[in-house]
Amino acid sequence: MRINHGLAFGVCALAFVATGHGTDLRASQQTSAPPRAGEAAFRSLYKELVEINTTLSAGSCTAAANAMKAHLAKAGYADSALHVIVPPSRPKDGNLIAVLPGTDASLKPIMLLAHVDVVEAKREDWARDPFKLTEEGGYFYARGASDDKAMAAIFVANLIRYRRDGYVPDRDLILALTADEELGSSSRWNGVRWLLEHERPLIEAEYALNEGGGAEMTRTGTPILLRVQAAEKVTVSFRLEARNPGGHSSLPRPDNAIYQLAAGLDRLSRLEFPAQLNEITRGYFLRSAALFEAATAEDMRALAREGGPDPAAAARLSRRSPLYNSMMRTTCVATRLEGGHAGNALPQAARALVNCRVLPGEPIDGVREAIVRAVGDPGITVTQTGQPELSQPSSLRPDLMRVVESTTAALWPGIPVIPTMSTGATDSRFLRNAGIPAYGVSGLFLGPDDARSHGLNERMPVASLWGGQEFLYRVVKGLAGGR
Repeated sequence: MRINHGLAFGVCALAFVATGHGTDLRASQQTSAPPRAGEAAFRSLYKELVEINTTLSAGSCTAAANAMKAHLAKAGYADSALHVIVPPSRPKDGNLIAVLPGTDASLKPIMLLAHVDVVEAKREDWARDPFKLTEEGGYFYARGASDDKAMAAIFVANLIRYRRDGYVPDRDLILALTADEELGSSSRWNGVRWLLEHERPLIEAEYALNEGGGAEMTRTGTPILLRVQAAEKVTVSFRLEARNPGGHSSLPRPDNAIYQLAAGLDRLSRLEFPAQLNEITRGYFLRSAALFEAATAEDMRALAREGGPDPAAAARLSRRSPLYNSMMRTTCVATRLEGGHAGNALPQAARALVNCRVLPGEPIDGVREAIVRAVGDPGITVTQTGQPELSQPSSLRPDLMRVVESTTAALWPGIPVIPTMSTGATDSRFLRNAGIPAYGVSGLFLGPDDARSHGLNERMPVASLWGGQEFLYRVVKGLAGGR
């Protein structure tokens, strides 16, 4: 997953410390309580998966898929229910599909999706070996400890636990452990995309549970909120370029390509797209309002009012937090800049890359036109780079929300469940575009210092891993029905 976004930790933390909601997760991991049934086996499975290198450069998702298949086979899953799908000419990009059969063929399956590939990690940069699971100070440290091998290991362990418990769902449960998520739209071998194009019957589902939601707690382990991700912004970039005949630097002229581009970028910096909410972001601000002091809560409710956002409230919230600003509007920002070709020559060209995160449903052509107007110079060309992966939000299912909310209330009383739109990207967008709704739901609580996906010393709180396993065990059973 590219980015995990939530509320501003500090304000939320104060709200819940004051009211005393929830169970202290961090404190619970410090106790000497006896291990839960199956904890040792789950810890071993998680360790095995984390320590299989699945980076693009040196790893193998196929090895991870086969390792997890072996665990399921040992638990009694038939060969016919286990499939390692490897794209031709890509022997290391294997995907595991496993099925726990249901009893009612008229009900479409639920997909349990997690990717097993991870981003690169250099040993010399990390405090610990990134490809050895280290437990220290109440945390698991390793590349993939959080993103996304925690969820992958949980799904595998829970399928084993369902089998052990004799649980039979009403509908099939399809586990999909996939490759190349971290390369996203840039990879034709992205596991979800490839399976949809070549093996869709194996993953046909009514909806999917995936990463992208998560949950938040304070530094001291007090739960704050649990998120259900049901939408993502669309990523698209534009190249801006100014060209000039150039010449000798000893003979400056007024039409300098670098100055021309810089002036256009300065005007672009003041571009602000209008505030717009959809079902997901409206729910996000309405449910979040209860966590804040009166002024912010009032602004959130005014932003989410029927009839459209209040402009003054939108402006105040945008100034308060870059996250709020990004949740309510399309954003475009310059991310790369280059110009000139020699230290003693006038620049013949200057270029910039502008990266936009577009609200679902907003036309990409309209975004380009807005950039052209803001730049205000016909001498600066604006060219779209690549094709974005468009994605519409998944409508919030009442049955899913009921189960998530009741399970959250049982495990962590008093904390709200908040729908959210990711400003980053997950594989859910491929499913949504294929007509399979997807929801980011994990129950994995992270504190303000724990969001280290893709970064140094990635970690997962130990107690959060156990809590997430139990949460997903109950949620999936609640959604799939059965006995």
